[in-house]
Amino acid sequence: MSKITVNIPQHQYEIVTGKNILKSLPAYLNSGFKTNRLFFIIDSKMYKRNTSKVDQVLTSTGNRSVKMLLTATEKNKTYESLIKIHRRMIKSGCGRDCIVVAIGGGITGDVTGFAAATYMRGVRYVQVPTTLLAMVDSSVGGKTGINLDTTKNIIGAFHQPQRVFCDLEFLHTLDKTELICGMGEVAKYAFLTNEKFYDYVYHNFDKILKLNNSILNRVVSESVNFKRNVVEKDEKESGLRKILNLGHTFAHAIESVLNHKIKHGQAVVAGIAMALYLSGELGILNGDKAFKYFRLLEKFKPYINFPELNTNKMYNVMKHDKKNRQNEIRFVLFNDFGNLLLDVKAGKAQVMLAVKKGLEFFA
Repeated sequence: MSKITVNIPQHQYEIVTGKNILKSLPAYLNSGFKTNRLFFIIDSKMYKRNTSKVDQVLTSTGNRSVKMLLTATEKNKTYESLIKIHRRMIKSGCGRDCIVVAIGGGITGDVTGFAAATYMRGVRYVQVPTTLLAMVDSSVGGKTGINLDTTKNIIGAFHQPQRVFCDLEFLHTLDKTELICGMGEVAKYAFLTNEKFYDYVYHNFDKILKLNNSILNRVVSESVNFKRNVVEKDEKESGLRKILNLGHTFAHAIESVLNHKIKHGQAVVAGIAMALYLSGELGILNGDKAFKYFRLLEKFKPYINFPELNTNKMYNVMKHDKKNRQNEIRFVLFNDFGNLLLDVKAGKAQVMLAVKKGLEFFA
């Protein structure tokens, strides 16, 4: 088991990673908080695969616990779902001292975190990510939110959890598509950190998909540790934290245009490829290493198959991206491992060419 401490001003919390660590959650909840209500929001699909494991937590926390299942899809990441949660919390007698617990993937964590951030102007919550993507990325850093129409995560708040429990045993219940989705965010960290971590992910790609425990633990821990360093320096994404959006301007547009028919992590991989191509078009990318930069993305080709994509619609969606400034699309672009440029502007022709090349790469 490994522990990483996040030091946010006036708020410190731990991210715990290991096998079978969910069993330590009841003791943490029972001894760490004075409250009459523990409100669990649980991904319904994950719950079917892990019923006894999750029920043991609920039983161990006694009659203070309330369970609410969430159908965790992008289409349910809405105001309507938020209102249902808040109504259930009120009905269950949740006061300002209640603890909200998210058990599920990124969507569950985002919606639950936002529900906690907005209920009674903010109550405490705990993250239990059950997917690789949620473990390495979305459960850490306090970003919470919901979608509105075709715009992803446009409504939200920064609200840090009390603790994050990454139990690697949950990953054994995931299908290959979910693991590839998580690997999309791992690939992002491979570009953001350094060449050594990039090579480690590249050479161990297949072992990660086969759930080699020691390799998984290192990949999760190193990704989380990198994000922790960034979040501590820039909690509210006013500067440095923007690097975590590498590929995401493209990715969110792909997801919206395809009506979320592909997973977020798959879109992120394509988005990174497009960001690399755009970086090349603008003369930012170190062209001598271009082959190496794309080697890791090549690993994803057997697992990514895009349906026909309207690239003009995609560009229009990008014009509404929440990272834009002065009504201009701003990109996070890539120069070398660990060397990113923020808020880069680009002409439409250059963007569209990068999109075209990125889609051809995965064709």
